[in-house]
Amino acid sequence: MSKGTKTAIVYTVLASSVMLSGCSLFGGGEKEIDPPKDVSYLKDASELKDKTVTKTKETAKAKAEVKTELYLIDKNGYVVPQTLNLPASEGVAKQALEYLVAAGPVEELLPNGFKAVLPADTKVDLDVNKNGVATADFSKEFKNYKKEDELKILQAVTWTLTQFDSIKKVNIRMEGRELTRMPVNNTPVSKGLTRSIGINADTSGITDISNTRPVTVYYMGGKEGSYYYVPVTRRVSDQDNDLVTAALNELVKGPAYSSGLLSDFVPEVALLDPPKNKDGRVTLNFNKSVLNSTKNNQVSSYLLNSLVLSLTEQKGIESVEVLVDGKPKITTENGKAVTEPVTRPEKVNTGSF
Repeated sequence: MSKGTKTAIVYTVLASSVMLSGCSLFGGGEKEIDPPKDVSYLKDASELKDKTVTKTKETAKAKAEVKTELYLIDKNGYVVPQTLNLPASEGVAKQALEYLVAAGPVEELLPNGFKAVLPADTKVDLDVNKNGVATADFSKEFKNYKKEDELKILQAVTWTLTQFDSIKKVNIRMEGRELTRMPVNNTPVSKGLTRSIGINADTSGITDISNTRPVTVYYMGGKEGSYYYVPVTRRVSDQDNDLVTAALNELVKGPAYSSGLLSDFVPEVALLDPPKNKDGRVTLNFNKSVLNSTKNNQVSSYLLNSLVLSLTEQKGIESVEVLVDGKPKITTENGKAVTEPVTRPEKVNTGSF
């Protein structure tokens, strides 16, 4: 073997050694390099896929549900809005009526102490014309209710349907025949029912309603930790053109003693100036009695919510600005600053408002 051949063999061996030992030239040792762990990558990919699928399902579920106010009956017999998640439907107004039927799909969603208002097995049909008049047609089972529930049924149907912007008035039929009176206790049923029929009417202290007009305010029902807002229609003098002050006076007066309802207003609460109503915003300047703590001008969130719900129930009022001694900055008991006019929530009794 020639010298040149020997040299070529040496170089070949050295090159092979470098290729085999690789990183040891830079790492300073002979430690074997572990191969990539494919299993861990597969596990991470699987977890990422699971999370993506879960998130997609949650998003799809949210899109497949719609928050709807259903006017149900609470344990004290009041007709109360409860916002529930219903399956998305093209006919959401008709669906809302169907969920007012006892022993129907609403049973799985009912809050504690609440019940549906329409008799079991009642079938529902609904037609809404271009003028915003909804005609609700019920099957013969509709008449299977107790007479003391008659007004509650009218109120629940009317207020449930008129939550939708497309519905202004409601007509009632049974088996295709328009009702002029309810079938059990003969309560008159007029054409084109609106929220002006009132809800949970309280006429205590009123001997003659002929010279009065209705005003609806919101008190609190339920118990601590699970309060909800209950609309109550009171009667005020028809000579009183300032319905904002009239509603406020009813809030300060509070619910009837035997009603089982509550209010965070105290008798000393008063306005320092007449209400100002401009472009749908009502500005109220209260005395300090509206505060539950002078520290940071703290106002009860229950008081504020009741006030906003009551006033925005009136036509043309969209928001409420609260001042105390002329100052606009107030806070709620949870430390939330209220520096802007408060608007009505899209839905009532959602669990947060």
